[in-house]
Amino acid sequence: MRRAAIIGAAIVALSAAGFAVFAQSESDEASVDGLSFLGEPVTTADIAAGQTLYAENCASCHGAKLEGQPDWRRRLDNGHMPAPPHDETGHTWHHSDRNLFIVTKKGIGAVVPGYESDMPVFEGLLTDDEIADVLSYIKSTWPDRERTFQAEVSANEGDK
Repeated sequence: MRRAAIIGAAIVALSAAGFAVFAQSESDEASVDGLSFLGEPVTTADIAAGQTLYAENCASCHGAKLEGQPDWRRRLDNGHMPAPPHDETGHTWHHSDRNLFIVTKKGIGAVVPGYESDMPVFEGLLTDDEIADVLSYIKSTWPDRERTFQAEVSANEGDK
């Protein structure tokens, strides 16, 4: 009987240890290097989904490597600006999560009234979660300096 109790206690202890390891691995998955979007932790699954969605919806203009269109600071003949890079050489990281989300979903005119752009509106094409995943993927490629700056911009705006 005593042997059965010892074995039972050992099974309980091992189960608890196994659960603790599982819980720790789940929490490690919850956040990627502290990366968040609109205050929510970003997972590797979010980033992978965002990378796929970026390739399908954004790369044709913003570049497969987030490099943007050539001469992106000079207006096109139609008066619009070329697609900017989303890597650290561009200005995407200067904007808050909230503004990036609104521009992607509703167009830049929703943030800068009257501004015309060649960028399509993604409302109805991508869900809010898909837009968040794309933006999380973009943010995940930035060096620490740009990510820190952009996180501060988002926090200071309060993502109202």
